Amino acid sequence: MRKIASLALLATLAGCASSPYGNFAENTSTSINQALVTDTVKQLVAVYPPAHTRFKLIHETPDAYGRALVASLRAKGYSLEEFNPQDSKQVAEVQKSGFTTGLAMNYIIDITPENNLYRVTVRVGYQSLTRGYIAQSNTVYPAGAWTRKE
Repeated sequence: MRKIASLALLATLAGCASSPYGNFAENTSTSINQALVTDTVKQLVAVYPPAHTRFKLIHETPDAYGRALVASLRAKGYSLEEFNPQDSKQVAEVQKSGFTTGLAMNYIIDITPENNLYRVTVRVGYQSLTRGYIAQSNTVYPAGAWTRKE
């Protein structure tokens, strides 16, 4: 039942013009994005073993965080299928067969400018990993531990 719900969500998101996922922390420096990616990938490696895990991004990654995340995941040995908005045939096949070639993955990066607080949430399948960060001196420092919602 969960698989059917996630496939319906995937199909819905594929048809949306604007995605509720992505990097909403506009004008973030390259060094901050890289620090966020490095920490995110470190946590993903701890939870999902590289070379045994396949991810399927369900939204575009045009921002600096997304591009660095894709490159870092591949460098660590993950199989990663990027989102292709033109591939409606693929979405239809997933709906029909109930099979996807990887764990659905998306991310949300947001910031509270008045406090310089960043939040990274990465959703993989039915789980999410979230961590807060404090920005200082053009880098970020963890504001707490990673939380995992199953």
